[in-house]
Amino acid sequence: MKKMLFIYNPNAGTGALKPKLSDVLDIFTKGGYEVTVYPTQKCRDGIEKMSACPDGYDLIVCSGGDGTLDEVMKGMRMRSYDAPLGYIPAGTTNDFASSLGIPKDILEAAGTAVNGVPFPCDVGRLNDDYFIYVAAFGLFTDVSYETKQSMKNILGHLAYVLEGAKRIFNIPSYRIRVVHDDEEIEDEFIYGMVTNSRSVGGFKGIIGTNVVFDDGEFEVTLLKTPKTPMELNDLLGAIMLRQINPERMYSFKSGFVQFESMEAIPWTIDGEYGGSHEKVFVRNEQKALRIMVKQEVAAGLSAEKMNLEQKG
Repeated sequence: MKKMLFIYNPNAGTGALKPKLSDVLDIFTKGGYEVTVYPTQKCRDGIEKMSACPDGYDLIVCSGGDGTLDEVMKGMRMRSYDAPLGYIPAGTTNDFASSLGIPKDILEAAGTAVNGVPFPCDVGRLNDDYFIYVAAFGLFTDVSYETKQSMKNILGHLAYVLEGAKRIFNIPSYRIRVVHDDEEIEDEFIYGMVTNSRSVGGFKGIIGTNVVFDDGEFEVTLLKTPKTPMELNDLLGAIMLRQINPERMYSFKSGFVQFESMEAIPWTIDGEYGGSHEKVFVRNEQKALRIMVKQEVAAGLSAEKMNLEQKG
């Protein structure tokens, strides 16, 4: 019988996993797995559990929000654990699951974890840390990790909006030198993100539609600091219409990006605090993680990549 390690966050989201836990384990067992179950006890527990667990598991499955997924992935990358990773989304936003077509339904996602196919997706590295779908700085990036879990559970997306509204009149601006490929940019920014996702913060489409998860490149979006109310309106309008305004923002793809500033800037990694840094090196580790998805979804992702290459 194959062996599985199942790590779940009992406090994620609205606690939707708890009443279905027995059914989830039944699905795993019927899938031919002997299951070891571990409920996380504290922040970063997923990293510690993966770092200390013995070799020999055929499949790792985690359940919780994007933070739980991030922790387990980090633990796997830190020791180069090569087993596929299944994910049962049970958090507030579940951005990455949505991007890869992983079902929102708990039992359907459990079935995908054991009966799907491993899709090799890229992983990001920010200095010595890892991220799976977004590394960002600036406007509202601290909202997700400063919003209390109890508030997230009750209000969902509204919790982020309410927490973010407190900061709208105190917008930080950072002068940053950005180097990627053969280009160098120096400007003032209120926000920047390096992503491998079609959804960030629960909002879809703001990054673009041509997102490929295994191409060795990230989508980079940098919002310039508006100097006048008209510039601010132009920027907000572009965001609401999900359009790139080259006068108000930079948008490009790259597998390596360097950020340098005169002050330490706080970053968020997959919705969690990623430290404050004056220098940040973000690099793409292509196809470093095999994540379980539905077979038809994997085929579609590969087809999208081929279509983009043909158009190029």
